[in-house]
Amino acid sequence: MHLSRKNFLRVSSAFVAGTLAGTPGRVLSSILAPGAGNLMGNRFLTFNCVIRVNQIEVARDKNVGMDEREMHTPERLNAFREAVETGFPGAKMTWALSWLALNDMTDNYVKIREQVREYHHRYDDDVTFIPGAYFANAYNSIEQVNKDLHDGIALASGIVGNGYRPKSVVAGFLSAKNMQYLAEKENIHVCQGNIWSQFSIDNQDGDGSVCYPYYPSKEHFCKPAQSKDDFIDCVNLDGWTVDFLAARRAGFAEHFNSRMGVGPIETIGAFGASTGLKEMMHSTAIHFDTGYQLNGFAWVTNCWELSLPIDVSGLRDWLSAIKTRWPTTRAITQGEFGLIWRKHFTSNNFNYRFIERGSGIGGSDVDKEIRWFMNNDFRLALLRNWQESTPEKVIDFTRYDVPAKEPDTFTRKWSLLGEINQKGTRPQDMPIPLDQLSANDRALIRRRVPDLR
Repeated sequence: MHLSRKNFLRVSSAFVAGTLAGTPGRVLSSILAPGAGNLMGNRFLTFNCVIRVNQIEVARDKNVGMDEREMHTPERLNAFREAVETGFPGAKMTWALSWLALNDMTDNYVKIREQVREYHHRYDDDVTFIPGAYFANAYNSIEQVNKDLHDGIALASGIVGNGYRPKSVVAGFLSAKNMQYLAEKENIHVCQGNIWSQFSIDNQDGDGSVCYPYYPSKEHFCKPAQSKDDFIDCVNLDGWTVDFLAARRAGFAEHFNSRMGVGPIETIGAFGASTGLKEMMHSTAIHFDTGYQLNGFAWVTNCWELSLPIDVSGLRDWLSAIKTRWPTTRAITQGEFGLIWRKHFTSNNFNYRFIERGSGIGGSDVDKEIRWFMNNDFRLALLRNWQESTPEKVIDFTRYDVPAKEPDTFTRKWSLLGEINQKGTRPQDMPIPLDQLSANDRALIRRRVPDLR
């Protein structure tokens, strides 16, 4: 759906009014036509849960972090799944088991695998594998990750039996070469393979991608494919939805958590149940209100580790609030969502837009407004102080029509940093007015976003 400058401003104004009133905007709802198998006209929620043995299983025989066996119990798993069903009746979700969780023969893990199989039959949940506990390529060769994917998917399939195959893989970050293997050798065409904007936090960086689905380039998993020869038929999905204003920081810069959004650690764990839920709903509304109006569909995704020491009532309350405020939301597995997107977009001809004003919680600055434009050619972020009506400045401009290359050594540095990067870690990342970009850059922007001035 294309929006003229007039409509973009109209939708943005409605979003602000709806946000201030605490109610969702419905400007375009009358002309959108949702359907069960359609992308457009729908709001989608995907929810993943990771089950592991060690905190970070970087390889089959190497762990970093603490042993989490005591935090993985059948009782905990049952309470978790009941919270999902109570909060959002009929919701489907994705279970991703680590290598050790698939192979551990202690009583708890045997029972957990049995329960996950039951959830597949009862709720139509997806059961799959997570390689390397989010950071497989930081510690393993491409060939080893391919082998882990092959063996891990087979083990996950065996939990359910009867020829079952997962619809997707959960990976945190995953190299383009490994996603190509998934598509061509394993016939899996959806992968949670990037964690949008992650930088200087946890064990791997991966800033530079698009936050909604795209087909990755063979050059780099953060880069959308540019041509038929460059195309990987594996829909690359973000790991969890974050607050755009918080996410523009690097790691814990200014004492804020850059990963704040719908995740429980950065919200409920940091601010308590009430304020945490408020921020989770704010981050959800960025997509389910304005994003829905601007893009014609909306998607929010979340991932919890079963081991998190956070009461599952927070999960129940967030899901319940979503069901109440946006009752037509479709809570399906990430594999189903990715395949619906794949059916609609057979190439990277998307043109996403987002706008946010801060919640005032954590790094979500209440006086700031950020606009994101993401397409096959570039991503562009503009920031301003809306309370003081200051001019917008470019804080991120990453071109995708230029060569890119993934690391060929074991490293945490897998980001794709453009001419200006939102994290502001390089001298060249100083915000600038849009008209200070090069003439070629401005021409490219005008071609994809002609209503941007």
